[in-house]
Amino acid sequence: MGLDRYDLAIIGGGIAGASLAIAMAPHARVLLVEREAEYRDRVRGEALLSWGAAEARGLDVYTRLREARGVEHNIWRFGGINRRERDLVATTKSHLPMLAFNHPEAQERLFDAAVAAGAQAMRPAIVREIVPGRSPRIRIDSDGSTLQVEARLVVGADGRSSFTRRAVGFDVRRDRPRMRVAGVLLSGASCPTDSVTSHLEPGRYSFLFPQGGGRVRAYISYHAGVLDRPLTGSEAFSEFVAESEFAGVPAEWFAGARIDGPLATFDGADAYVPLPYRDGVALVGDAAATSDPTWGQGLSLALRDARVLRDALLGGEDWDVASLAYAHEHARCFDVVHSVEDWFTDLMLTPGAEADRRRARAMPLIMKDPTRIPDALHSGPEVGADEAARRRFFGED
Repeated sequence: MGLDRYDLAIIGGGIAGASLAIAMAPHARVLLVEREAEYRDRVRGEALLSWGAAEARGLDVYTRLREARGVEHNIWRFGGINRRERDLVATTKSHLPMLAFNHPEAQERLFDAAVAAGAQAMRPAIVREIVPGRSPRIRIDSDGSTLQVEARLVVGADGRSSFTRRAVGFDVRRDRPRMRVAGVLLSGASCPTDSVTSHLEPGRYSFLFPQGGGRVRAYISYHAGVLDRPLTGSEAFSEFVAESEFAGVPAEWFAGARIDGPLATFDGADAYVPLPYRDGVALVGDAAATSDPTWGQGLSLALRDARVLRDALLGGEDWDVASLAYAHEHARCFDVVHSVEDWFTDLMLTPGAEADRRRARAMPLIMKDPTRIPDALHSGPEVGADEAARRRFFGED
């Protein structure tokens, strides 16, 4: 069994991993290892918020995402306790629309683009062992053979159940369980197709992202205090619809809708690595930090990780120093997103008398002045989230 050498070995060929491979292949010898022979539809993020669209442009992958049945949405219509309409192009820091697209098609396009850019690809392939260090090594099984690879840097882009994270022994922090998020791909739904729509009531948050081809990805996020069980399988679709109607979605929007993909639920609690680099191994995307999908930050964070790591690696010869700088920058920005998500969950979605009192104080002020809402979730972590912003959001100023 020989030893192949690369500059960069990326474990996981999804959105983050393939985007990083596209960016680095013209400058380094890159190996991209993907477990799945074919990308399948699963319940996951398919909405790239305005600040994430800017990151995709910075990585030169935006057009490929848009080609995956992508639809740009300039307008977000909010219903329920935060009823309003927002022009994303006019009001976000990036002045870009939100992009909704088909995740499996986007993965295929990005993977193919990584190969076209010069990355060496192994697919399907399974990483069996990772040995961290100054020249980290990985052992890969593919097509009945085993390959040993040495690299200057190994990057784990292998998702929320990351093997890389476990194998290297990264410290993982987990928030207390609060939200669950159920999602399903629909065709034939009668919701508006010219905008993103969401309906929010205490305990429940429904959001619908129209894609191309007449499809809509529908989600319902619900607090464990109002429903503490998963909505899984087609037999749970009627309950999914009922929970969406509780949130305020008009019943007629689901009339005639057909299920075009799995209905599944996952835990919304954040799980994150405080510093996603050690001993020649870096983590990006969900492997580094899985944020509550209720607030739709996952794809944007993944693309930001890929862009920041690319910039760090191309900015100097010492990749250990560069990777550590990436990890600190990731931690700084995730802290902003994590904090703001927590504020939104506390104010908007937590049920109970104490939460009702918080809303009674804050919501009239927000309706008069929407700038009280911290904009990190739409404009990105660079807008910040300090104690003054928190107090203003909760009407404590």
